[in-house]
Amino acid sequence: VQLQASGGGSVQAGGSLRLSCVASGHFFRTYGIGWFRQASGKERDFVGAISMSGGSTWYGDSVKGRFTISRDRAENTVYLHLSSLKPEDTAVYYCAAEQYGLGVKSTDEYEYWGQGTLVTVSS
Repeated sequence: VQLQASGGGSVQAGGSLRLSCVASGHFFRTYGIGWFRQASGKERDFVGAISMSGGSTWYGDSVKGRFTISRDRAENTVYLHLSSLKPEDTAVYYCAAEQYGLGVKSTDEYEYWGQGTLVTVSS
């Protein structure tokens, strides 16, 4: 089982990015996907999650209204759309999978993790 996150980069404040998380087909269909981020020297925080069907999404308070998660079942990909970026959004972003797809916020509930992708927002 593998998850692969990509799409990070450097952007100015107010800009946008789209991160992608690709998973194997069967795995993708039966797990909820979450996004987390970890800034240098800080804990890994919940950004958002999407259910197995893609019909439900959840977001952390700091990103509500600015970030959006979507799911392309045909491409086995979950996207994290980042907009109105702020310098405090700078972090390594990770995607992860959990079996219930209920938008849980604890890292302990996620069984599988992708490698991180770095997002840097300059002021």
